[in-house]
Amino acid sequence: MRTSDPFSATTCCGSPEQYGVEPLARCGGLELEGIQPHAAGIHLHVVVVGGGLIGLSTAYFLLRRGAAVTLVERRDGPGRETSFANGGMMTPSMAEPWNSPNVAAQLLRSIGRRDAALVIRLRAVPSLRGWGIRFLCNSTPSRFDRNTVKNIKLSRYSIDACALVRQETGIAYERMPTGTLRIFRRAHGLEQAARRAEFLRNHGVSFEVLDRAQTVSLEPALGDVAAQLAGSIYFRDDEVGNAQLFCEGVASAVRAAGGQLLFDTVVTGWRRRGARLDAALTAQDALTADAFVLAAGSYSPALVRSLGMRVPVQPAKGYSVTIPAPSGAPRVPVIDDALHAAVVPIGPSLRLVGTAEFAGFDLKVAPARMAALLTLLDQLYPGIFARADHAAARSWTGLRPMSADGVPILGRTAIENLYINTGHGPLGWSMAAGSGRAVADLISGADPEIDLRDYSVARFS
Repeated sequence: MRTSDPFSATTCCGSPEQYGVEPLARCGGLELEGIQPHAAGIHLHVVVVGGGLIGLSTAYFLLRRGAAVTLVERRDGPGRETSFANGGMMTPSMAEPWNSPNVAAQLLRSIGRRDAALVIRLRAVPSLRGWGIRFLCNSTPSRFDRNTVKNIKLSRYSIDACALVRQETGIAYERMPTGTLRIFRRAHGLEQAARRAEFLRNHGVSFEVLDRAQTVSLEPALGDVAAQLAGSIYFRDDEVGNAQLFCEGVASAVRAAGGQLLFDTVVTGWRRRGARLDAALTAQDALTADAFVLAAGSYSPALVRSLGMRVPVQPAKGYSVTIPAPSGAPRVPVIDDALHAAVVPIGPSLRLVGTAEFAGFDLKVAPARMAALLTLLDQLYPGIFARADHAAARSWTGLRPMSADGVPILGRTAIENLYINTGHGPLGWSMAAGSGRAVADLISGADPEIDLRDYSVARFS
């Protein structure tokens, strides 16, 4: 059965063109240098299920290793779901999982509040029972720290892998290596965050603590609210980019290198031969291959349930509002620590992002949540809010695949030739290229440059 239109009002408002996206069918003019196959190529055919950031990155690096690749995506083009209008930030600095040591209290405080940063809807509670216990069990300080380190490692590796894709293909995706700025209104909050940032520094994440004057000097657009600020933390190595444009560009590169892209194609099941899979089944065909990669985000667990696999991933609904950037718009992404949301300049637009709901697979746009994001813009940049073209604002929701411990699930599964690449939560853009490269290396028989034992689905057994 074909899925609904990904640009309907229930998922996002606007077409690819309105978001500044050139549909893949018209990307022929891109000047791509092409994928450079590895000297020691492999002779495998791999089916990748999922055409967002994670699946496309995996396909890219598989082709680079010399594999033949068929990518299957249920939408009508690349990056049409969670990758479409995400926050745009690639942030090793935000590698901490959501299940922090105070998460239980945070969830209790959110009950009945429409503007809470993290909300669980009652209708989603039954599906969260087993997953939720694991989620809370991983919120102890020691486990939280260990999982943070795993995410930092993969995020930093991924930024380097993304640079390699950029170098080899020439893809332009509105990248800005501006860093990110995390602002604080109270000195106590800034001091606490600076102490925590020292933990990040010990694992390769650099930062600077800025006072009020330094903060406004770095981002002059904050001048209207300077008196309200205690200071900020500047993470210089973070980046910004349009994830959807990246998906379009990588899809074009994959196709140019001989990869097969099957859009509007839904995987409905599998054909198994003993300990191995023989084919991915669709309404149109049985796609045979030597190996298979599951990179379908929040939909991954349902796709392998018939195989007896349990993948502890739940959808976490995220929101964004995108508006044309008016004059005087900020140059640096600003994360408001008190409001748990961010204003991110991406190309000619400002993207307002934040809030999360555990609401199952419901993609409806909640007006109250969108209003909260516009309120953020008003509180941070009242002058910009007054000049913004509110009629041109475009709302969007997407389902972030959250693993039970806040760490992605990568690598081998109990089925000999089935690999997994999902569970990245809010860090999919930060981790996509590195995850794709590591899984492709594993499939090709090479030793991944990052130890995948830390990310194996077997850790939940």
